[in-house]
Amino acid sequence: MTPEQKYRACLIRSHLEFVENSISKVDSMLNVLAAPYESAIQLLCTILGVDRNSAITIISGTDMTHFSSFKRLCYWAGLTPGNNESASKKKSVRITRAGVYLKPALVQVAHAAVKAIG
Repeated sequence: MTPEQKYRACLIRSHLEFVENSISKVDSMLNVLAAPYESAIQLLCTILGVDRNSAITIISGTDMTHFSSFKRLCYWAGLTPGNNESASKKKSVRITRAGVYLKPALVQVAHAAVKAIG
């Protein structure tokens, strides 16, 4: 190994250590912030496909009291099909593009549940 290659390997190793330390610090902060919601996290983890990280993602970021029904929450999360109808012709039934954080987490949970089932 040439001196230049050794130097590059050393730089890569130090960068990797920095990244690993940063990830562990973020994980520690996340656990501190999630501690008050531990009972809700544990309850969500009883659902097939939901792990701790998914549960934290699901409960973080918004106050659920703003949603008067599950339909409003689903609409906000971007999990409802679009309703583009004109002259009795439906143009699209794709789900909406809302729910930047919640929708991907719920889709991931659904995929995990499907894998667990069969």
